[in-house]
Amino acid sequence: MPPVTYKGNKSFLPTKPCVACGRPMSWRRAWRNTWDSVKYCSDACRRKGASHA
Repeated sequence: MPPVTYKGNKSFLPTKPCVACGRPMSWRRAWRNTWDSVKYCSDACRRKGASHA
C-alpha cells in the first residue's frame, strides 16, 4: 500500500484551533509561508480577538 499523502484528501492536512472561537482551521495554500503565525480562522474572529472567546 502506498504511503498516505494529501492527494486531494483534506483530512491529512494539518489543523490548529482558532484563538478567538476555538474552531479547527485546516492548512490553506495561502497560509503556506505563514502557517506558524496564523491565529484566526476569519476576519470576524481577528476583529473579535482572543479575549472574547
